[in-house]
Amino acid sequence: MDTAADAVVIGGGAAGLSAGVVLARARFAVTVVDGGAPRNGPAAHMHGYLSRDGMAPRDFLGTGRDELARFGGTLVPGSVIGTGRAPGGTFELRLDDGRVLRARSVLVATGLTDELPDIPGLSERWASEVHHCPHCHGYEVRGRTIAVLGSAAMAAASRHIAALLRRYSDAVTYCVNGTDVGTAERRRLEAYGVRLVDGRVARIGTGAGPDPVVIDLDDGGSVACEAIFVAPRPVPHDSVLSMLGAARDPASGFVAVDPQGATDVPGLWAAGNVVSPRAQIVSAAGAGSAAAIGMTSWLLERELTAAARATGAGR
Repeated sequence: MDTAADAVVIGGGAAGLSAGVVLARARFAVTVVDGGAPRNGPAAHMHGYLSRDGMAPRDFLGTGRDELARFGGTLVPGSVIGTGRAPGGTFELRLDDGRVLRARSVLVATGLTDELPDIPGLSERWASEVHHCPHCHGYEVRGRTIAVLGSAAMAAASRHIAALLRRYSDAVTYCVNGTDVGTAERRRLEAYGVRLVDGRVARIGTGAGPDPVVIDLDDGGSVACEAIFVAPRPVPHDSVLSMLGAARDPASGFVAVDPQGATDVPGLWAAGNVVSPRAQIVSAAGAGSAAAIGMTSWLLERELTAAARATGAGR
């Protein structure tokens, strides 16, 4: 089945749904393809979104889908597994169920995967006792015992999280876990009130009493706490962008976009965590809206040019 649209948005999270609503309200035919696995799916609540603080992510997305439908947008379940360009530049997107979607423009908002350190017991507690963003979850664990796990792939981010969490609690322990902490940085963290533990983390287990989690170290020591924070390695779901030839930022390794989310491929945009790993829900939604406005202008310019040519006004 072939479906033609002015725009196809790949990804039905905050960025993708926001973009879909903006495009639909501008009276463009828009289809949102949703794989149904949002980054914050395991979380019970979302924070930092004005007027939506504490809302369950599933309820937030459900409301967004309802708005998309109300303004005439179409939601299609599935994943894009192949891409191409038809004569004239139209994008062709092949879904995992065999359908082909065709569109004049495409926005990729497929997010990323948080790749956790390979520590037994860590992933099982993800989004319950284990978190990654102090801005998203620090306030909810204020005043509690907090441990931060160092990650070799994200060493600088780990140290930053440990320092930032000190603002939420006076009982913060940074488990260095084999990462490099220079003498000056160690002194800064300790002066700020962060306790440093040098043993490597062997496993995460269940504690007792007021601290429900225990971190076992390979030197026989342990750290008991109420909450754990870790800096995962962000792995963007950017295969569609790669298939379509979008250039990458040599510094970050992520696909490069301008302030409105446009890539260097005409007609191709990207927004949200797929190009901005630090974007929270509210900023991802804003990026999706900005990209949709850019797409609206891009589509409009081509319609104006086509109309002028058809009537001879462009001669």
